[in-house]
Amino acid sequence: MISVGKKEDRYTNDELQARLKFFIGLILGLTLFGIVFVVLYSLIFVTQPMNGMSPVDNKFFELIIPIATFLTGTLSGIMLAGSTKEEQEAMVKMQQIAQTNAEAAAKQSKETFEVLAKNFAPPPTVSFAPRQEPEVDSQGRKIVPLEKQEEK
Repeated sequence: MISVGKKEDRYTNDELQARLKFFIGLILGLTLFGIVFVVLYSLIFVTQPMNGMSPVDNKFFELIIPIATFLTGTLSGIMLAGSTKEEQEAMVKMQQIAQTNAEAAAKQSKETFEVLAKNFAPPPTVSFAPRQEPEVDSQGRKIVPLEKQEEK
């Protein structure tokens, strides 16, 4: 006969639900922390061009912002999830607010990147003209044009 365990050793439905919430919250929290760490590392330690943000980093941020917002909303939804009808309605309301905030943040970040790209001037260009040696006569004296002689 196979023994599955004593009735006292089994977890209740509430205990299993709490463990599941903890595990999912921990995984999503670590993922969100990793995203924030990578973004901060790329902003602080990676060299950027002078006239704004590199196109690869710009696409990276366009991709990361909705992912991080989704993870934050999902994490808050899991943590707020309850078993009563009132708690579930509050959770749905909070997720709608999170979605609205995510759309507003995506729009604002796009506008911010556009403004930054327009306001940053390209680095000044330096041109090096070849040095012109002064003209000299047969005795080694500089030949000065007539206009410059009259100014003296």
